[in-house]
Amino acid sequence: MSTPIHPVDEILPTPRLLVLGLQHVLVMYAGAVAVPLIIGRVLKLSPEDVAFLISADLFACGLATLVQCIGFPGVGIRLPVMMGVTFASLGPMLSMATSPDIGLLGIYGSVIAAGIFGIVAAPSPIRLTVSCRASASRCSCCWSSLV
Repeated sequence: MSTPIHPVDEILPTPRLLVLGLQHVLVMYAGAVAVPLIIGRVLKLSPEDVAFLISADLFACGLATLVQCIGFPGVGIRLPVMMGVTFASLGPMLSMATSPDIGLLGIYGSVIAAGIFGIVAAPSPIRLTVSCRASASRCSCCWSSLV
């Protein structure tokens, strides 16, 4: 007698997987295109410039998706995820876009600076958790003490 398969571990039939995958890609595409469209409209960019923003956004989303799916040493979760644009940064970008002193170049610079900060700061919590687990079986400074 076989053990029942949990719904999370169930492998769906191929036609259903294809339909769900297409749905996921279309939702991701709509979300990825919306942010450059909003920014381009606020900045009153030409259609060519908006198309360039959308192309750059889709390229970056695809590159991030490949890095996460394939995984490289120390980078990537090696899971089938699609990386996209966040709407959390839209408010600050719109306020920067409406400021005559900052504009689109300021947005580009802040995104680059935030990316560099993220790359530098991201390993810190991982090192903290690893060092906590190595020093004591149950410490008070990381998630492992709560589980």
